[in-house]
Amino acid sequence: MNIQKRQPRLKPSHDPPDIELEPATPISPADAITSSSYYPPQRARSHSPSKSRVHKRYPSDDRHRVSFYRPSCDILIMLFLGGLCLYLLLLPSPSDATGYNREFIKQQEYIRQACPDYALYSTRRHPPYTDSLYKIPYQRPAQECRLFTSEAVEKKIKEITSKMASVDLARLFENCFPNTLDTTVRWHLASKDPKKVQSFIVTGDINAQWLRDSTNQLQQYQPLAKDDPALQKLLLGAINTQAMYVNQSRYCNAFQPPPFSGLESTSNNQDDHVYPPYEPGVVFECKYEIDSLASFLSLSNQYYASTSDASFITPLWIEAVERVLLLIDEQSGGTFTSDGEPNDMIYTFQRKTTVGTETLNLNGIGNPLASNTSLVRSAFRPSDDACILQYFIPGNAFLSVELGRTAQILTTLRKQSSIAKTMQTLSDSIHAAILKYGVTEHPEYGKVFAYEVDGYGSHILMDDANLPSLLSLPLLGFVPSSDPTYQNTRKMILSRKGNPYYLVGSKFHGIGGPHIGITHAWPISLLVQAMTSDNDDEIVGLLKTVLSVSANLGLIHESVNVNQPRDYTRSWFAWANSVFAHTILDLAERKPGLIFGEGARIQTKVKKEKVKKEKEKKE
Repeated sequence: MNIQKRQPRLKPSHDPPDIELEPATPISPADAITSSSYYPPQRARSHSPSKSRVHKRYPSDDRHRVSFYRPSCDILIMLFLGGLCLYLLLLPSPSDATGYNREFIKQQEYIRQACPDYALYSTRRHPPYTDSLYKIPYQRPAQECRLFTSEAVEKKIKEITSKMASVDLARLFENCFPNTLDTTVRWHLASKDPKKVQSFIVTGDINAQWLRDSTNQLQQYQPLAKDDPALQKLLLGAINTQAMYVNQSRYCNAFQPPPFSGLESTSNNQDDHVYPPYEPGVVFECKYEIDSLASFLSLSNQYYASTSDASFITPLWIEAVERVLLLIDEQSGGTFTSDGEPNDMIYTFQRKTTVGTETLNLNGIGNPLASNTSLVRSAFRPSDDACILQYFIPGNAFLSVELGRTAQILTTLRKQSSIAKTMQTLSDSIHAAILKYGVTEHPEYGKVFAYEVDGYGSHILMDDANLPSLLSLPLLGFVPSSDPTYQNTRKMILSRKGNPYYLVGSKFHGIGGPHIGITHAWPISLLVQAMTSDNDDEIVGLLKTVLSVSANLGLIHESVNVNQPRDYTRSWFAWANSVFAHTILDLAERKPGLIFGEGARIQTKVKKEKVKKEKEKKE
């Protein structure tokens, strides 16, 4: 395979002008959720009755737009237009709109008009409630309002919940496991031609598809795909749609509905200045995150591992893989050339904002990185926050694993041998680089993995709740949970002394991150902790804690105030619901005795008055 090598960029003839920051214009909490649309375009940062986080909108003003002098601008524009033409050519033809697709669009229109807005629906409790202390509500939409149904998923719900000793845990699984299918499959084209199947999966309360989120949302359904042709086709469509996005804008993380879906695109209401340029009708947000591309590979790898179906390997998919490899080559160099001149970092990002984690410094390139490390730069974290040091270790670990898995699939199928060889070489070199540059000596915990490094010797010691994380390294397949360095890292990041974002309050605890702030921990972190633990007491305690802060609305929140559980962000966050479902399925395989049967460690909690009455009846 011929991969275009990086070329040093000539030094600009002038420095870009500084960006003036304007104060944010707040809007009322009522405007944060638009009830006229089934999927509001804006993220509802908090639904707390006691505290409300509001959005910030920045007026678009051409006076503040930044112009960069780039010698290769004409070539890059030609590549961009060529990619756009390829994207449009690979869209389904009008003939594919007949039959199923037309009916699907018709059904979506009915749902938008007749069904309640799930962004609002998820903020209220709905009967029937569990007969327990928590009285957990039933939060699935009515059958007619569900966007996609799977016989295999419904069967699995009955199988798991019928064996659970806790009606509360069972109800939470019943709500969370199908949530992605129920509420986030905005568009699906089930063509007879595998190359033209498509699926658009939104993250929840934002009408856009993140590569990372959608892969995680669909993960728990992968093992069921071989028994459900419709579900398998949905997953295949997700692969095709992600490949199409990667071909169009490989540096971007979140995308608009495909043009042929009939769905309207939305704006994130930000004033971003990004290079390479992108088409706003295709891209919702263009934060370059290496884990997004690893997620694209992971979705394909999971699909093949579950179904043994190689129909996803199409010219579209191969082109996307080549673009991933091109990006890795572009982002494997440091900030300076061997002569000490500024290097061409290819990707730059600047946002007009007052929030430091929402933009990159040094005119959009971020802090300097060393060259010749074999690590791959990532401008942003999976939380969508800017990296401090852009060799993001969990993202590189994720990428290393998925490159190796894809290489193995191609080798097994005897397809694209040159690509497979390149991917395996990159996988091995990144793995070795992590062990060389990403491990440091902590004065108390010994050898640990750093969260971010720069290749010069600087490192950031912390962890963030979002995946991939240091805590999730065994789940990624990078190291076994018994690995000594991982165990040391685990002790560090699950400690207030070792991780600045490990938050402990009177009602809740866990890992948070800068995305929400230092008062809110993320339930996802407790679920990942449970899946990477072999200690029964630890797992039981974690599940009970998540259950206690999720019981009111019967769904997993993005984050929860460690002192006030009713102060949370996002009642409808499909990724978090999927991680909970994945945790229950994991325990059903590894430790069924904790949740199944009369002797289960987690039982239904009832009020003391009810227990007293039952004892009196027996007497």
